[in-house]
Amino acid sequence: MRSVIRGTGSALPKRRVDNAELAQMVDTTDEWIVERTGIRSRYIAGDGETTASLAHEAAVKAIAAAGLEPTDIGLIVLATATPDHTFPSSATKVQALLGINDCIAFDVHAVCTGFLYALSVADSMVRGGSAKAALVIGAETFSRILDWEDRTTCVLFGDGAGALVLVGEDGEAGILATRLHADGRHNDMLYVDGGPSTTGTVGKLRMKGREVFRHAVVNLADVLGEVLNAAGHEPSDVDWVVPHQANMRILDATARKLGLPPEKVVVTVDQHANTSAASVPLALDVAVRDGRIQRGDLIVLEAMGGGFTWGAAAVRY
Repeated sequence: MRSVIRGTGSALPKRRVDNAELAQMVDTTDEWIVERTGIRSRYIAGDGETTASLAHEAAVKAIAAAGLEPTDIGLIVLATATPDHTFPSSATKVQALLGINDCIAFDVHAVCTGFLYALSVADSMVRGGSAKAALVIGAETFSRILDWEDRTTCVLFGDGAGALVLVGEDGEAGILATRLHADGRHNDMLYVDGGPSTTGTVGKLRMKGREVFRHAVVNLADVLGEVLNAAGHEPSDVDWVVPHQANMRILDATARKLGLPPEKVVVTVDQHANTSAASVPLALDVAVRDGRIQRGDLIVLEAMGGGFTWGAAAVRY
């Protein structure tokens, strides 16, 4: 039995902020942002829009696409670094919003790699019999932890959510392999300078961009090769790569390192910026709904984030 993706969904805040509007708030330009990142716009959560509310909207769409009812869901794993509260988990808030009285529900925190961690956990639990259908979500409101006076970081991120439904089925389709990594020696390169047990405040995001870029290209290429080898495939077998949408330069460099043509890479960073744990499922939903990704396609999901954490999954869609 494998965990098969039966439905996908995504959600974005109402407010879209393009680079021109951002240039009125901070010392930057559209040209500067596009040249260095490929980002042209992002969505920013407003009043009443939270990580859990965006996650719920994406979840409703994914469940509907799967042809299921909320009560069919036996497991919710929600990846986020920006939960609504320190506790309870945002997963339990989504559970309540969906009207599910009893199921397994918890959050996973691995920043931008969070969705890959959540997917791997849910896959193991579905194959182990803990649930027949699982809801895996990546959702973030990174705008709430940005320093809006730091032009090197605030231009990079946006808010959003993506979700998918996994069901256990026999056959060729499903998650073929996952590989996850972490190296905490580098946690001072991408972090938030606050927390309940250190400062008692939420804090703001801090990043050493050049160092993160250098590690990202190497780690992502390595883990993509690793997961394809585990699944018994070559890069040439891949129909689509759905990467973490951090930076267009990282996407291009990773594809070149693997010898993959750019037209096989799903890109949404120009529209959504970096939505952390939401970026992979959000990009996946876009490519499924516009018809690029078809049943039977071999797709590879990959991400790297603060910690450092990184991972990948090979999936027969």
